[in-house]
Amino acid sequence: MKKALITGITGQDGSYLAELLISKGYEVHGIIRRASSFNTGRIDHLLLDTYSKDAKLFLHYGDLADGSGLRKIIEKVQPEEVYNLGAQSHVRVSFDQPEYTVDVDALGSLRMLEAIRDYQERTGNQIRFYQASSSEMFGAAKPPQSETTSFHPRSPYACAKVYSFWQTINYRESYKLFACNGILFNHESERRGETFVTRKITRAATRIKLGLQNTLHLGNMDAKRDWGFAGDYVEAMWLMLQAEEADDYVVATGHSYSVREFADKAFSLLDLNAADYIKIDPRYFRPAEVDYLLGDASKIKNQLGWQPKLSFDQLVERMIEYDLEHAKQEKTLRDAGHTSLFVGALSGSQH
Repeated sequence: MKKALITGITGQDGSYLAELLISKGYEVHGIIRRASSFNTGRIDHLLLDTYSKDAKLFLHYGDLADGSGLRKIIEKVQPEEVYNLGAQSHVRVSFDQPEYTVDVDALGSLRMLEAIRDYQERTGNQIRFYQASSSEMFGAAKPPQSETTSFHPRSPYACAKVYSFWQTINYRESYKLFACNGILFNHESERRGETFVTRKITRAATRIKLGLQNTLHLGNMDAKRDWGFAGDYVEAMWLMLQAEEADDYVVATGHSYSVREFADKAFSLLDLNAADYIKIDPRYFRPAEVDYLLGDASKIKNQLGWQPKLSFDQLVERMIEYDLEHAKQEKTLRDAGHTSLFVGALSGSQH
């Protein structure tokens, strides 16, 4: 039984990846940060009693800001594969918290690479490493963007990801680590955090439909993104670590849509006109905008056989269906005077 270690396992990608690996017979270990409240909603359905012989998912307290802690976890778990998905991943927030973002997203990757290098040199056991790179690294580069496109990062988050990208290559070339970068373009799902624009739109649209909300405040409506389904993209991560040689790959659909088009699609599924409910708020504009991301995933399609399965329309429909069901639950509880109960239930209902 292979063992895999995932940082960021409580996030959207981590939960889908954990599901995929468990379905393939892996024993999966995840690193979670200590918090005063439970934040495992996206993976609760995978958690069994750790003493059960059927348990396949195990969690460990740790943090990408704590190098010694990462080393201890590597020594304890002894994984064959490590997927570094942990990050401060909100681009707009990275402008407000640049130092923290760089510490976790850039130096955090370096700490993990060092922990793996030390373990591998001491034991002789190879660990295959996946680094979650981002299309945000391309920033102002002209579309379409591929593995040969020069980076032009436009946020502290993107700059930190560029650092991690090159450190991953550096450790591959310097220490012969099997280390891959997955340059993933935007990937969404009903598990997406509610402060990210796609989920913010689908939640608001469904709540507006049921009279729970009146308006939706957004920033740059003209920004274009290559949006895919997160469940498809974690399969690409796994394929990279099964290849004969480590390499770097763009993962994208090859189709780009504006925020306005995403909103129009979401609202139209509910027989609503998005323009009637959206208000532009300057607070949501970035100091430096990324206008147009469009990925060319020819390399991973040709070399590893990966293909996206869910279309843009199917993705939006999936998210709307999920959020509409939760909006209905919220309305039922609110009408019965139990709003606080719904808020508590929603926080643990991401799967």
